[in-house]
Amino acid sequence: MERIFQFKLILFLLFTASILEAKTIIVEPNNKEKTLKIAFEKAENGDTVRIRAGHYKEGPLFLKKGITLIGEDFPEIDGEGKHENLLVEHDNVTIIGVLFSNSGRSNFNDIAALKIQNSKNVLIKNCRFKNNFFGIHTMNSSYVSYIDNQIHAEKIKGKQSANGIHIWKSEHMTVLNNVIEGHRDGIYLEFVMKSHIENNQSIDNSRYGMHFMFSHDNIFKKNLFKENGAGVAVMYSKRVTMLNNVFTGSWGNAAYGLLLKEIDDSKVIGNSFTENTTGIYGDGANRVDIENNEFLRNGWALKMNASSADAEIIKNNFIGNTFDMATNGNLKVKSLDGNYWDKYEGYDLDRNSVGDIPYRPITFYSLIIERNPGALMLFRSFFVKLMDKAESVFPSLTPENILDNEPKIKRNKIIA
Repeated sequence: MERIFQFKLILFLLFTASILEAKTIIVEPNNKEKTLKIAFEKAENGDTVRIRAGHYKEGPLFLKKGITLIGEDFPEIDGEGKHENLLVEHDNVTIIGVLFSNSGRSNFNDIAALKIQNSKNVLIKNCRFKNNFFGIHTMNSSYVSYIDNQIHAEKIKGKQSANGIHIWKSEHMTVLNNVIEGHRDGIYLEFVMKSHIENNQSIDNSRYGMHFMFSHDNIFKKNLFKENGAGVAVMYSKRVTMLNNVFTGSWGNAAYGLLLKEIDDSKVIGNSFTENTTGIYGDGANRVDIENNEFLRNGWALKMNASSADAEIIKNNFIGNTFDMATNGNLKVKSLDGNYWDKYEGYDLDRNSVGDIPYRPITFYSLIIERNPGALMLFRSFFVKLMDKAESVFPSLTPENILDNEPKIKRNKIIA
């Protein structure tokens, strides 16, 4: 017991000594003896660099030590439209309260306001990014957290912009409480594993609010994706969990709230899809659970191509959509029961809140449009209504297995 106590005491003394040895270095604007470059040269692992308010133009900066940068009143590190502002390549780095602006731009190089590579245990918190090519670019790293940052790119005609938060070949990443506006993709992940994206706002980005490629075992929840070119694309990925997000305002010829392209064994639960051209578009989406979501005033609420299989589509609400479901062939689903359809015209004689007759959500007209998009001009015509009514009474062309056997009479409660 005495030896254990002595060992703990030695560890405590060593830890205390390391804290006492750590120092704080001050950086000031317009002071040649207190520049960022000099501070980075002087600093040792564990030190703190405190940056006074002001404007810093020191060319490309390189940080290869495990230190903490703290900005006072958002000091601005300016890339002058020429170069990368700061490259971090070391473990145990923290950056708080700094403004990164005006990074360089390139068609060939991934120039970023802040680049993090070959690092772990990095925290970027309460920073601002303004008028950059890439905002934050991370590669070959792990346990990196981006928390409470604001990332904004001006939309200027003829001026290119890349992604707000770009992550490549990394794992155990945390993206929390950030606001990203005006970039190409708000958040982009490629070969990213076991990461958590929560409570971010990705707004008015030109391509995607968020874009997954070959990224497995990730979760994103409680995010807002609003008025982007398209909401979120999850592509060539496995075991992605999507919970309680809002997808809204993605309108256009190829726009959707959520694209599921060649993904397997994933969950879409408790989300809101409001006023998109297509709420969810599935192509090669296998064994996906689409449960307890709300589809409100979309063009197509749910499009699932026949290349998808074994989806479980249950306990959702379909309200005010032009088309509730569409497919391009013989779609096979695992289950389609317990949804609320505002177009359901059945009855509930036993008063158990479940319709007494099944509901077929795919109309004959929607099948025609899938094969001949020009037929959309006949929408709301008497002929179309007559075709759909006849198909509902004597179904012959709509998929036989796309059937809700337990349609709800009242809306399902969406669990947040």
